Amino acid sequence: MKPLTEREIRSAFVNCTKGEAKRLFVPYDLAERPWDDLDYLGWRDPRAPDRAYLVTELDGHPKALTLRSPSPAPWQTRRSLCSVCVTDHTGGVSLMVAPKAGKPGQQGNSVGVYLCTDLSCSLYIRGKKDTGLIARFHESLTVEDKIRRTTANLAEFFTKVTA
Repeated sequence: MKPLTEREIRSAFVNCTKGEAKRLFVPYDLAERPWDDLDYLGWRDPRAPDRAYLVTELDGHPKALTLRSPSPAPWQTRRSLCSVCVTDHTGGVSLMVAPKAGKPGQQGNSVGVYLCTDLSCSLYIRGKKDTGLIARFHESLTVEDKIRRTTANLAEFFTKVTA
């Protein structure tokens, strides 16, 4: 992913108003992010832990989503899979809910996906971050195949939000 500025990020949101995008928290350490290893930039709002944000490139342009992550249910401490990167975790996957873009979102419609709680899918599939599990399931896919699968799953989620 190419490095993005705060301004580019704020203007990329598709499922919130311009005023909301102007007020939301954007990380201060954008220059220090591992951009070459990211398929998307994801972060949580430290002032509101139930809020998260995703930015990725689709069709050559940055697109961003606001997400809500309800408090984890007791079953979420069991082993589960991220729907985007297909990484298995124990308690490290959360339901992330995005308001739909436009009028459907204004009417309260939303779309959910199970996603790595720390939003580090890109680092997990590249082996740069470990889930801490002693035994993980083995996949015969190459890293490049995992990257393609992750970006396709993420693009599908964005399509559901903007449809």
